[in-house]
Amino acid sequence: MYVYLLVFIVSSYLTVIKWVYYRHRRILSESLKHVMNVSSERETKDVDIRALIVTAHPDDECMFFAPAIIRLVEMNASVNLLCLSEGNYYNQGTLRREELLRSCDVLGIPASRITIVDHKKLPDDPKAEWSISLVSSTILKYIRAHSFNMVLTFDGSGVSGHANHISIHKAVRHLSSTGEVPDDCVFLTLETVGLLRKYISFLELPLSWLLPSHLRCIIGSKGYKQAKAAMLCHRTQLLWFRYLYITFSRYMFINTLHIVPQGPKNLKIY
Repeated sequence: MYVYLLVFIVSSYLTVIKWVYYRHRRILSESLKHVMNVSSERETKDVDIRALIVTAHPDDECMFFAPAIIRLVEMNASVNLLCLSEGNYYNQGTLRREELLRSCDVLGIPASRITIVDHKKLPDDPKAEWSISLVSSTILKYIRAHSFNMVLTFDGSGVSGHANHISIHKAVRHLSSTGEVPDDCVFLTLETVGLLRKYISFLELPLSWLLPSHLRCIIGSKGYKQAKAAMLCHRTQLLWFRYLYITFSRYMFINTLHIVPQGPKNLKIY
């Protein structure tokens, strides 16, 4: 009796996950229109999405943002990457640059749309708080140069709590309050979740579906294989726990993103 009940519960939960996945595919275009404040009468393919993914290190793009990148590329968006360091914490910067290019090629971002910043004031260091003014001015430079209308980056917890990730979020919050960013540019931050949700893989999808967010990007088995292949390009980072991350992290399947509100913020700049 208990075995049948367990089988029923498991099969029902998997059915819900499948429903969430297919439901998401149908409404993603409408979610994008809402986020970008585009008329619902327009086809998504007619919406000129020019997205900038802002990361701190090589491998951030596939560890954390793969679902969003894969979905945007599938929708023919122009996806660009701005990586604010070359990941030289262990003096492997040159190798990690090459790995990043290979990873982005797998994800669908051509080398011509990738910018890697190598600045002495932006070191790859989990304890280093980057200059908010320097990071914000760097991001603003690229927004203006390429007329991006969507910027995706970390939230205030930086997914992993990395100080470099959090510094980018502070810079984005600052930019959203200055009025210097074009009106049509929306900032989206990747939601940080607790450890249990973070490491239950695709089983977390129903919860992410129920909880509020402005944009959800979900990939299935094909997208997961693509994200995994991108991760495997970062050979210098493939320690044993990275393989566990690839297998169990929900960020390999789903990104939930929130709009950064516009308006004045009491943010200390240093």
